[in-house]
Amino acid sequence: MFISKLLWPLLVYDICSTTVEAIEAKINKYTRKWLGVPPGLSGVAMYCRKAKLKLPMKSFLEEYKYGKARLLTMLEESDDPVVKTVQPSLKTGRKWKVTEAVDEVNECLKMKEVIGQTQTDRRGLGSTTAKWWSRTEDKEKRDMIIDEIRILHGYRRRSSSLSKVSGQIGTLPYRDP
Repeated sequence: MFISKLLWPLLVYDICSTTVEAIEAKINKYTRKWLGVPPGLSGVAMYCRKAKLKLPMKSFLEEYKYGKARLLTMLEESDDPVVKTVQPSLKTGRKWKVTEAVDEVNECLKMKEVIGQTQTDRRGLGSTTAKWWSRTEDKEKRDMIIDEIRILHGYRRRSSSLSKVSGQIGTLPYRDP
């Protein structure tokens, strides 16, 4: 509940993502202290649902990004002609730009539709129903965009944790048996 109260002013006003990163760093610092875990505990352990430590927490920075993306898509797909004609400009700083992220996800969803439904588990062909980008309404498109951004952030979080682990393994001294 605390995060949702903090997110609203960040979504309404033009606040850059570095400020949000600083706020998240403070939240993480005191959360680690409160939980009694080491300060070097990675964000993967705190925010990943597939990790050993399953906390009911969400990343503040990622929720900020999801909210900005939802706001941009809502403004772009508005039924009001005045809102549609005025191109929204949401300022999020230099590190992350919401328009580029939403455009990237739109292209990714369109490419998924071109590729078609692929088999990802052992249930069998045709066991899952896929939502297609061209056949969905505005609300469903917004939800698809947010879900795809969540998936991309999960991939990036896991890949960054793997690169940190592989970097640590590579620096270990070699011992001859």
